[in-house]
Formats: sequence, structure tokens, C-alpha cells
Amino acid sequence: MNFKDRKGYLERVRNRKMAQSPHAYVRGSVIRFYEWLGRNGSALPQGPAIWICGDCHLGNLGALADLEGNVDIQIRDFDQTVIGNPAHDLVRLGLSLASAIRSSDLPGVTTARMLVQLLVGYVSASRGPDKGRDSQTKPKTLRSLIQHAVRRRWHALAMERLETMSAVLPRSKRFWPLHRGERHQVLTFVQSTDVSRLSPDVDKARRGKLKVLDAAYWIKGCSSLGHLRYAALVQGRHSRMALLDLKEATTAVAPSSPDATMPRGHAERVIAGARALSPHLGERMLSGTVMGRPVFVREVTPQDLKLEIDRLNSMQIEAIARHLGGIVGKAHRRQMDAGTWRLWTKELLRSDGSEMDTPSWLWASVIDLLADHEVAYLEHCRRFALDKREVSVR
Repeated sequence: MNFKDRKGYLERVRNRKMAQSPHAYVRGSVIRFYEWLGRNGSALPQGPAIWICGDCHLGNLGALADLEGNVDIQIRDFDQTVIGNPAHDLVRLGLSLASAIRSSDLPGVTTARMLVQLLVGYVSASRGPDKGRDSQTKPKTLRSLIQHAVRRRWHALAMERLETMSAVLPRSKRFWPLHRGERHQVLTFVQSTDVSRLSPDVDKARRGKLKVLDAAYWIKGCSSLGHLRYAALVQGRHSRMALLDLKEATTAVAPSSPDATMPRGHAERVIAGARALSPHLGERMLSGTVMGRPVFVREVTPQDLKLEIDRLNSMQIEAIARHLGGIVGKAHRRQMDAGTWRLWTKELLRSDGSEMDTPSWLWASVIDLLADHEVAYLEHCRRFALDKREVSVR
């Protein structure tokens, strides 16, 4: 399939995805979130300058395997990662959870209770490994996700992502052919990079022996649509195949702390943030250049699964909020010493003297953001409905 107007088509795909629901709009509108923050950010607690996700919504957490094959739920997307205020991740995740609650037609009191649990989970996050206890306290939805991830093998990944077991990527609405020069650069990059270092089941004797089978343009994600995204299929010894995800690293819209020292290259920034916040993913990422633009690459393993939350009851969403708060809290806490963490969590829990369980800064921020995004979502749908050019989203 030869799409001449790639950028325009991808923009229409993105608009269609964001119009599917208010929750989908929240996921794809990180720029709007930081526009709001630019007007209201002074009301948030000002935390220590650490690596933050920058786009910490539900879809950006999920199961990830490390290089030894261990699986846990961690942050899985770092396009917006910067050294900044950790409160931004909390508010972004609170907004995402509150939007999911609205989509599940749950009562407003669930949002209030959810925010309490989110903060409780965050401030009580442990610093090191939980040595088995954590697996017993995970909500059933998250335990099932990990159990499913651990059992998955290449066959399941190939049929889900590629819809085929062949050694060639399909040409479809998800995978487009590359222009000649583009294909040459992608293949050259993969061939010249020791991509065997990205694999959870790495065999040292197999390093450098991967053969590139095919490459294609990959239509994936939402907010990143329009930037370079490639899939590469490679094969190692014993016919083992692997799917690589090459993604353009772009300028972050998340604000960084004024005195922050970060890698100058966007791809190196993404990897540095991932290694600080999500070691399972960060340790199996590499950077490079394709088409003159910075890219980072990782292997998409069968164990890497996005957290998908459909319709849940109040108790389920509250339990999930508490556990996800703990995951983000652990990612932040490992970057602080004990004294800094103690002062930071005390600041988060500060009260304005009201009898509300949720600190006013968190409650007011999430509710204001919900209202702001609801209006923007409806306006987005109105504009989209007037666009007669139809695209299909799978």
C-alpha cells in the first residue's frame, strides 16, 4: 500500500482515535495537559527535580520483561520524560484514572476515593524489591495481566501484532512499505546495531548474529502519530525471530526543572529517563539516527503488555489506583534519599485545613482538568465530524 500523504493520513487517524471516547482524548492530548499546567502549575507542590514520565496515563503503564525474563508492571512510555516535578506524574495519572471512572459510569464519590488511594499508594511505595509480598497484594486485574504476560510466547505476539507467522511483515493498515532510501537507512541501522542486547532471553554466543528479515512503517500509538515509527523483523540462531520497534525521539512538551542537566540528544534523554524510572525497559533500549532524526529502539517481547482497563466497579478502580500509585511512587523514590522522600511525601499530604481526605491541590487539579478536557473533547468531536475524509482505525 503506497500512502503518498502519510503525514495527513496519520493526522486523521490520530483525530479518529482521540474522538473514540473522553478517556481516549485524555490519553492523546498531553499538549493540552501541559497548557493547563502552564496556567495552574504554581498551585501544585514543588517536588525535588528527578526523572519523571511526563505522560503518566493508564495506557503508559503495563507488564514489562527485563533481560532475565522477569515480569513486572512498570511505566512503559518515555517520549515526554524529563527531569522535572514529580507532582506532574501524579496529577496526570489521577486525570487518566478519573477519566476512566467517567467512562465506566461510576458515581462521583468513586473519583474522590480513587484519588485518596492513588496518593496512599504513592507515599507508601517501597524503595527496593518487595520479595514476593507485592505479588500477593496486587489487584486481580493486575495479577491476571502479569500471569498472562509470563505465559505468552512468540506465537501469540506474532498473531496479535503481525497477524501472521511468516518471516515477512504484512503490508496492511498497520504496516506500510518504506520508500527506497528510508528502507535502506532502517536496514542499515538495524544491521549496524547490536540489537541482540535488547532481548530478554539473550544468549551471549548469539550476539551480533541477528539477520534482518524485513522492515516497514508502523502505524502505532496516538500522540506520536506523524513522527517516524518503524518495525523491523529479525532472526537469530535456531530461527528465533524478534520484532523491533524503532521510534523517533522528539522534543518533550513536559517542562523540565530550570537547573536540570539532561542528555542533549532526545533519544538519549528518553533512554536515561527509562533507566531511572523503569529498569525493565530502560536496560534494553538503544539509540541511533534514521533519516537524520534521533530514534530509540527496543524489542517488543511477548511479555510486554499494555494495561487495558475497560469497565470496572468502584472497589476495583480504587485498588488499581492504589497499586499504580505505588508503582509510580517506587519509580520516583528510587531517585531520592530517605530524607528527601520523607520531606516530599509530607509536602504532598499537606492540608489546607479542610476535612477532605484528598489534599485540595490534587482534587482541584484533577477536577479542573476533567472539565477542561471534557469541553475540549466535545469540540474535537465537532471538528472531526465536519471532516468528511474517513479513515479506518483498528
